[in-house]
Amino acid sequence: MLEDIGCAAIMPLASLIGSGMGILNPWNLSLIIEQSKVPVIVDAGVGTASDAAIAMELGCDGVLMNTAIAGAQDPVRMAHAMKLGIDAGRHAYLAGRIAKRFSASPSSPMAGRVVK
Repeated sequence: MLEDIGCAAIMPLASLIGSGMGILNPWNLSLIIEQSKVPVIVDAGVGTASDAAIAMELGCDGVLMNTAIAGAQDPVRMAHAMKLGIDAGRHAYLAGRIAKRFSASPSSPMAGRVVK
C-alpha cells in the first residue's frame, strides 16, 4: 500500500527505535523485501555490525542508523564496523547462500580418503 501511494522506499523497523535489539523478526522483514518493488531500508533497532549484516543478507537495500553509532563507546570505530557489516552482508546476499536443510550433506568427497 505504501508503494501505491507513491512512497519511494519502505522503511520497516528491525526492533524498537534506539533499542539496539537487532532484527527481532527476520521472517517479517523477508516478506516485506519479497513483496516490495521499491528499496527496503531497515530504519531502527540495529545495535551492532552483525545486525546490519543480517539485514543486508536478507536482501535489504540499506540500513539507516544513528543510536548504534552515536551511543557507542568509540563511534568512529563502530561506524567503520557498520560499513564492514553492511558490505559483508550485501556480498553474502549477492553470492547466494546455500539452502538450509534438515540433514547434513558433507561437501568433502569420500573417495580417496585414507582409512585405518
